[in-house]
Amino acid sequence: MKTTAKKTFDAVQFMREQREKLSEKLSKMTKEEIVEYFRKKKLESSIKPSA
Repeated sequence: MKTTAKKTFDAVQFMREQREKLSEKLSKMTKEEIVEYFRKKKLESSIKPSA
């Protein structure tokens, strides 16, 4: 039995695209700017457990 499913979302391709965008953005920043960028990102979108 052969099962083939058509992918509607390719997670590997998506991750590669996101990594490429981030690398491009970070390559133009200084070390201090990168640290500040990630500090802001952490505050914006921190996922907290709901126990």
